[in-house]
Amino acid sequence: MKIATWNVNSLRVRLPQLLDWLGREAPDVVGLQETKVPDEGFPRAELEALGYRCAFAGEAGYNGVALLSREEPRGVQRDLPGEEEGGRRLLAATYGRGAGALRVV
Repeated sequence: MKIATWNVNSLRVRLPQLLDWLGREAPDVVGLQETKVPDEGFPRAELEALGYRCAFAGEAGYNGVALLSREEPRGVQRDLPGEEEGGRRLLAATYGRGAGALRVV
């Protein structure tokens, strides 16, 4: 399994580079930080067109995280335990099943 992480520092600005990189490298799971895009503006269609499932939590202007993956994420967690208003800084999901399951945070 190929796993990568990238601090994009604005997904809108980096989207062309991200799409190009995903097409070339084809990682199985990618963690993105500092997406700086609200949930309603997340470019889901563009990423799904490349075969990626998306889990994300974002705010306009700052923060924001996303997990892109070839398989559907399970057990998605978007906030730290005890936080009512999440800071959009944590995203976790499980991939695979049984003994081979992997929790990505």
